[in-house]
Amino acid sequence: MYRIAIVGYGNLGKGVEAAIRQNPDMELVAVVSRRNPEGLKTATDGVLKVSLDNVLELKGKVDALVICAGSATDLPEMTPALAKDFNVIDSFDTHAKIPEHYAKVDAAARSGGNIAMISVGWDPGMFSVTRAMSSAILPDGCDYTFWGKGVSQGHSDAIRRIEGVIDARQYTVPVESAVNKVTSGKCPELSTRDKHTRECFVVAEEGADLERIEREIVEMPNYFADYNTTVHFITKEELDRDHAGLPHGGVAIRNGRTGLKLEHTHTISYSLRLDSNPEFTSSAIIAYTRAMLRKKERGEVGCITVFDVAPADMSALSREHLISHML
Repeated sequence: MYRIAIVGYGNLGKGVEAAIRQNPDMELVAVVSRRNPEGLKTATDGVLKVSLDNVLELKGKVDALVICAGSATDLPEMTPALAKDFNVIDSFDTHAKIPEHYAKVDAAARSGGNIAMISVGWDPGMFSVTRAMSSAILPDGCDYTFWGKGVSQGHSDAIRRIEGVIDARQYTVPVESAVNKVTSGKCPELSTRDKHTRECFVVAEEGADLERIEREIVEMPNYFADYNTTVHFITKEELDRDHAGLPHGGVAIRNGRTGLKLEHTHTISYSLRLDSNPEFTSSAIIAYTRAMLRKKERGEVGCITVFDVAPADMSALSREHLISHML
């Protein structure tokens, strides 16, 4: 039985709690929060509620911390800080900064003799694996990833960090003409701006400088600066009425060629359609938490990624069952 603590109890944290309840070898021991922990109401009885300031009280009581926080400002600090004292896993999704994040977390985990795993979910995560496998199988080819239409948790959180913003939803929308070019089997050259647009629905404080907020959104590096971005200011009532759900999905595609004259073309396509982005991401995190802790049991330390995990380590099923039923 793996003893798990959740750090952060928002949409992702609640999704992790639900995922733990579906896995018989997982037990939710504690929820850690920067808010007053006594005010938290969890769906699981008997869970310890701990302030982030007192997280060291959990040493020896949990096998891993699942850090459910934003990539914009929280995870770059929280994951390496906690990796010094605990086995940790996160869903850091700022693709351009993953190498930097990896290096910090690896150093911290090794200093404490712990194992850590970063950038777990569906992208980065499951799509990362299919991109690596597809490029290995079809070395002469090209990769494309399209996300959405759906709500990006990380981008929505980044908007909410802007001064004067009360709440926000950000939709990632594939450009249909770009999708059509790729699904035809060709390898067009497409820029970031060619492939997606971003649409933001923002609730601002009364009297806030809307022009400044819009400018900070569209110019935000790593999030919006490379895209055609539209910002809509709406009321809280409109946001709650029209944008309460958190759907998402996407497709990772590789078009490639084989043959002595590269005369045959092939397409590998891996797609997801998600009713709840945070709940699906949470389910992926819990499967990878199992794999991470199995690697720790074998003596591994430092930071790992989805590229370092064998599928059998993710599964609660026995090796014999996997071979007889799924191979």
